[in-house]
Amino acid sequence: MPRPLAPVYILGVGMTKFIKPRGNVDYTELGFEAGVKALLDAHITYDDVDQGVACYCYGDSTCGQRVFYQFGMTKVPIYNVNNNCATGSTGLAMGRTFVASGAADCVLVVGFEKMMAGSLQSFFNDRENPLGTTVNMMVETRGFEPAPGAPQMFGNGGREYKEKFGATNEDFAEIARVNHAHSPNNPYSQFQQVYTQEQILKSPMIFDPLTKLQCCPTSDGGAAAVLVSQEFLDARPHLKSQAVLIAGQCLATDAPSLFSKSSIDLLGFEMTQYAKDVAFKQAGITAADVKVVELHDCFSANEMLVLDALGLCEHGKAHEMVRRGDITYGGKYLVNPSGGLISKGHPLGATGIAQAAELVWHLRGWANNREVPDTKYALQHNLGLGGAVVVSVLARADGKAAPKLSNQEVGKINGLGYNPATEAKGFTAAQATSVRSKKHSSAWALQDTEEKVTANF
Repeated sequence: MPRPLAPVYILGVGMTKFIKPRGNVDYTELGFEAGVKALLDAHITYDDVDQGVACYCYGDSTCGQRVFYQFGMTKVPIYNVNNNCATGSTGLAMGRTFVASGAADCVLVVGFEKMMAGSLQSFFNDRENPLGTTVNMMVETRGFEPAPGAPQMFGNGGREYKEKFGATNEDFAEIARVNHAHSPNNPYSQFQQVYTQEQILKSPMIFDPLTKLQCCPTSDGGAAAVLVSQEFLDARPHLKSQAVLIAGQCLATDAPSLFSKSSIDLLGFEMTQYAKDVAFKQAGITAADVKVVELHDCFSANEMLVLDALGLCEHGKAHEMVRRGDITYGGKYLVNPSGGLISKGHPLGATGIAQAAELVWHLRGWANNREVPDTKYALQHNLGLGGAVVVSVLARADGKAAPKLSNQEVGKINGLGYNPATEAKGFTAAQATSVRSKKHSSAWALQDTEEKVTANF
């Protein structure tokens, strides 16, 4: 049996805007911007960091070192993580493990992705695809239609939910409508346009029941988080009001049910259920204690399945939950206030960390334009086929409900003069220099990244 875990806190977060992948911004810039923002938010320097975790799917080996060396060359371990769409939260789970085990007091996790436009593709076609057995099971049970593979797989899960439980195309469209409706409140969101349910249903059909506006886009973006121990936080008591406890967390992989010939099971339904059970048990709560949720809505069909798998409704009743308005303001939960992957975007390596940043801002009371009063616990879910899932329960370090702070108050607290939860602003060259290593910085490693990034602000 695993030993009890020591407390681990998210002390700082930062992210870039999520943008269309046009090749204009390199991963070095995305990682640098997100990392500097997280270090500034945590009020530490890179010299305080014991270990680094870099999260990305598309890139050569040691891209992590290329990004982290821009902060300093302090000889600390740097790990490069690739776990499909769950890469970012896998990095958070690794960082938590390092800190909880006593291997580190402070871990910087940086996720970044520079993607290509269009549907996801494999670049290694001379060897077995890791999703080969999964795709073959889909073909055997549902056949193969002329549509991109990912929406086909998730669309099939939606079709099975319709067949088994009575969901309709309108229910899936409503999920997308809500996510798009939330996105204008998130300054980092790739898309900020609001649509009616009818507009979503009438957008181009990708794979029934999924229309274009129910599918997440490919994106470029970065996000970062600073994870620290109790001892590290105790040495900085003035930061306790912004520290967020990882109260429960589980990184899980698939069970044999993956190949049960169910299109729902083929999307990792059981591993999500298992991870949720472990995370809730660690946190000592149930789904009823949660107010705000960020979950993996790569397609509206997956949000439907995940609402069910996370126990946010009775099994088979997720569509009824959607119809009641229980996934948005005024309902039982606020799901994906960031706009979710559908509207915010999905740069694979950054997604899980960006979800965490959103929830950290809610628990601090900084997300004042999209908050839910009296939030004590927040739930995060990040899924990757192949497969991996991370479910996390977050809470304030002081155990209290989130306060409500104005943008002006936040700007004074963080010393930046603005609220990063509601304004996607940047930093000065002097601020970037202030968090880089004092003794082990390298201008050669940094190149012109700082100039490029600060010029965007």
